[in-house]
Amino acid sequence: MKRLEGKVAIVTGAASGLGAADARLMAAEGAKVVLTDVNAAQGQRVAAEIPGAIFIAHDVRDEAQWKSVIAQTVEKFGRLDVLVNNAGLVRFGTVEDTSLEEFRLHGAVMTEGTFLGCKHAIPAMAKSGGGSIINISSVAAIKGLSPIVSYAAAKGAIVSMTRSVAAHCQEQSYHIRCNAVLPGAHDTPMTASAISSLDAGSAGLDQVRHHGQGRPEDVANLVVFLASDESRHITGSQIVIDNGETSR
Repeated sequence: MKRLEGKVAIVTGAASGLGAADARLMAAEGAKVVLTDVNAAQGQRVAAEIPGAIFIAHDVRDEAQWKSVIAQTVEKFGRLDVLVNNAGLVRFGTVEDTSLEEFRLHGAVMTEGTFLGCKHAIPAMAKSGGGSIINISSVAAIKGLSPIVSYAAAKGAIVSMTRSVAAHCQEQSYHIRCNAVLPGAHDTPMTASAISSLDAGSAGLDQVRHHGQGRPEDVANLVVFLASDESRHITGSQIVIDNGETSR
């Protein structure tokens, strides 16, 4: 039996990178997968390659769209078991260079988007008998990385929120687990685009120089584990996948 047989999952930011890798591997392990993204054309192409998957255009900052995504998922597949809050962006800027507008944008997409996903997925998962929420944070949440202050702040909030959500679900006996995954640098289109904007000597390249880049599938393997019943005793945790970057 496949590890996610019978489960229904939503993956945000699934048009490329980590989200696309998560969706592909979850489907290969037996899940029915709903891919969402603001990039509708690319999202539809990825979904078309995944047997049984569907795509829904979705801006994670919009609460009404979240309600619609959850409703469409339950209508199509009858339940919701897994949510991967993956949608994000990264733009470089220190605390002195970054505008308030940029800071708020990172928070709206990643912190507020994750909050809305958890808020509206929990009732649907509880009706299904439980589930797993997987919030994609970053090593930037726990390591001082000066060139990405907005990104670090948003990803740090996700880690704290994850613990709160996990505690709430336990207190309510929902049988819903909530964990955070903290990747280091991984070879994705978003990472490549961000890196291409930097000068060769930039501190923003330190992750890649010293620890290399993982593959999206490395994160997807961890996501599948957290989505599966194999991780039934893990909740409120932050799991780092960074080739040792934060270990020294």
